[in-house]
Amino acid sequence: MRKLILPTFIAVLLLTGPANAAEASKPSAGDSRIDLGDLPLPKAKNKAKSQANANANDNTNLANLEQDAPELSLLTGPNNDESSVSGLIITGAGNPLPETGLTRPPFHLRTKSNAPIGIDYLTPEIVTHFYGISAMQNNQQGAGQTIAIIDAYHNPNIADDLNVFSQQWGLPLCNAANPCFKQAYASGKQPAADKGWSVEIALDVEWAHAIAPRANILLVEADSNSLDDLFKAVDYAVKNGANVVSMSFGGAEFQTENFYDFHFDVPNVIFTASSGDNGDGVEYPAASPYVIAVGGTSINTDPTGAYLGETGWSGSGGGLSAFETAQAFQQKFTGEDAQNMRGVPDVAYGADPQVGYYIYDSFNAPGWIRIGGTSAGAPQWAALIAIGNSMRNAAAATLQDGSAVQAANIMLYHAALNLSAYPSYYHDITSGGNGACGFVCTAESGYDYVTGLGSPIANKLLGYLSGN
Repeated sequence: MRKLILPTFIAVLLLTGPANAAEASKPSAGDSRIDLGDLPLPKAKNKAKSQANANANDNTNLANLEQDAPELSLLTGPNNDESSVSGLIITGAGNPLPETGLTRPPFHLRTKSNAPIGIDYLTPEIVTHFYGISAMQNNQQGAGQTIAIIDAYHNPNIADDLNVFSQQWGLPLCNAANPCFKQAYASGKQPAADKGWSVEIALDVEWAHAIAPRANILLVEADSNSLDDLFKAVDYAVKNGANVVSMSFGGAEFQTENFYDFHFDVPNVIFTASSGDNGDGVEYPAASPYVIAVGGTSINTDPTGAYLGETGWSGSGGGLSAFETAQAFQQKFTGEDAQNMRGVPDVAYGADPQVGYYIYDSFNAPGWIRIGGTSAGAPQWAALIAIGNSMRNAAAATLQDGSAVQAANIMLYHAALNLSAYPSYYHDITSGGNGACGFVCTAESGYDYVTGLGSPIANKLLGYLSGN
């Protein structure tokens, strides 16, 4: 079976570096971006400066990171169409999925920001404040856990780039003294390098580390973006000790997909998958009832990371699976209209590229990129699960129902059963949508097919999941 899979991310190439900073800080005609000249680039919390700022002075700011963006070729694998972009061009948004078994990277370059209060970037400090991660007590930060990142093709610079990213935001470096990152090849040989997938790899690895900085990150690179190769990578991760597996890729559903769900039905391992960036519609493997499918929201915040609200993002994949049956714990939320079919997504996370996550990918010079898409949510939810696991282990606790960690899928829904407690665990997203198909495309109170149960209030939800 050669079913090709594409990553689910949207990127904003920063016009990076000192060469054209003055011009880049000026919004172009019709550009609604706020001038970033007065917004300071957060300094690294350690003394070492990052590679990105090695030649910059102490008053480096976000505007001074900008220069002409390079052309970026988004390879989708052998014999597939390539989508070349130059400058700030949106690509991938709204494109139909390829034929059954093939997928495309929903890779978008944002030209304008519609952020309601001017902030159009996300840093680890902002995100951990926004979702309550920094407010957690007894946060073990994923200690003792291994988060596996599954991606196609090869990023030759990811180990160094992870440390550039970590230096910039004051995160632990992964090195000989702290071997928190490993890059592995599912087939035993190095895959071909690919610029499009290298962006996905950078997003997944760097932001899993940002959210759970004491967890080990195992990047498993598949030979290609076929399901055959990606499932080999999934199996490799499980065999090599992964506690949580993040899958930021997806493709069209197919009639026999449930035959492949066994890859995710593994005791004591949790799987997350991005729901897709094409709006209304269900993709696989997010459709599998054995994974936590992560949809997308549009974040409203400020430079401090204050929670000012979220809406359902127009690109968030979601709906009812054509082939997968819902597990009993989800059927309580989807109701009779679902006819017992699997609903996607389960939960949500910030995805709108108008407020993009910083990543560093030197394989795509000049390196710093702002990126969005549901790809951002899968590794960060995986990191949250890893934090919950490490908290549970530290407290020698069991989950609320006394079962093993596999029950985390179930517990996400259990946390929402009590209507009075539900708002303590989730931000219930009640506005926005991903299409024009009525309630299936509309975010509303409680579970919906755009944002699932909602986004996490991590300091409360992870305490519940960990049994603390």
